Amino acid sequence: MVDRLVNSEANARRIAMVESCFGSSGQPLAEQGRVLVGEGVLTKMCRKKPKARQFFLFNDILVYGNIVINKKKYNKQHVIPLEEVKLESLKDDGQFRNGWLIRTASKSFAVYAATATEKEEWMAHIDKCIEDLLRKSGKQPPSEHAAVWVPDNEASTCMHCKKTQFTVLNRRHHCRKCGSVVCGPCSSKRYLLRGQSDKPLRVCLQCFDELNRERARPQAQAPPATTPPVKADASGSGGDSSADEDSDDEGVTAEENHDEYKLNCPKFYGDSEKTEETNNHSSKDSAK
Repeated sequence: MVDRLVNSEANARRIAMVESCFGSSGQPLAEQGRVLVGEGVLTKMCRKKPKARQFFLFNDILVYGNIVINKKKYNKQHVIPLEEVKLESLKDDGQFRNGWLIRTASKSFAVYAATATEKEEWMAHIDKCIEDLLRKSGKQPPSEHAAVWVPDNEASTCMHCKKTQFTVLNRRHHCRKCGSVVCGPCSSKRYLLRGQSDKPLRVCLQCFDELNRERARPQAQAPPATTPPVKADASGSGGDSSADEDSDDEGVTAEENHDEYKLNCPKFYGDSEKTEETNNHSSKDSAK
């Protein structure tokens, strides 16, 4: 189905429309062989609170952004190569239902659909795109993924020392290794985490010790390292605060009415275009 849509005029128009909705804040999305498979609104679990985000599924990338004006303008564009993605279904938990994790080496997060059917559709289409990509490229799926951050409101005290109460002065931070919410003193270490950054990132004291123990283990039977050794920075300085890295949790979102977005069901183009093509052929045959 995707192969048939690659060169269609409808596909080109859809991609151009997505580009125009992001405007100058987004990167060009039209590429040879790229197909817009589907689009819709999902609730993304951000570090401060769940927020509605517009998602666009292409056959090779997943794009999402903040909603400024629904179906007209988006910003804070994020582009995720599907070859790096692994999906993991979440069990329903109270108000958080129909969710799954989107895991990559650099960032992982939870999203929620309005209904169980929409969740099934999203996951099936994303998994199919990933499967096709890996089959064509011959690559293996990634084995390591970034931790999912614990939302701020789930931790009133440091998850490491269990003592520090978070206040305006005692800010929350996130360990980039395990995703826990920790205080400044309990996350004063930095460590180079492959796949997430080329600079040492904030980690909690427990993860820092575990990472150092892993590095110190005998590597006699391991193949020669092809990457520089992992480095640690115990200074506690450096600019990678939680707020700085989770930029999609901020920015202008003029409409935050989730009930309104739930009325906008996701749209996947393969089946609808096949139906449209069949109807066109039927009309032509009747006219003969």
